[in-house]
Amino acid sequence: MPWTLHPDRPIYLQLVEQIRLKIVSGEYPPGGKLASVRDLAGDAAVNPNTMQKALTELERTGLIYAQRTSGRFITEDREKISQVRQQLAAGQIADFFGQMEQLGYSRAEALALVQSINEEMKQ
Repeated sequence: MPWTLHPDRPIYLQLVEQIRLKIVSGEYPPGGKLASVRDLAGDAAVNPNTMQKALTELERTGLIYAQRTSGRFITEDREKISQVRQQLAAGQIADFFGQMEQLGYSRAEALALVQSINEEMKQ
């Protein structure tokens, strides 16, 4: 997944979000080693200090950890990853219902529409 960064929000927060998404989606597997700060920063075209700030935030949340001489790794705590994944999904669903309410749909109507579209996509 390419790095997509927008100037209207803090870059480090966008990096945190995108790395978190790569972890919960399995692109960065549990126990996997992350590239170096410089390599990640180069890939994302950001300053290494900005990437360092993002990685420090991910360490604080427990999704990654550092080993002094070996680098940074994705947590092996699959339950933690699952919880974060569910939190992200819940946020997406809440955003969806909010947008549907702005369009004038009730929650029941929005759910019925989702089910209808899902059935159409199966065919």
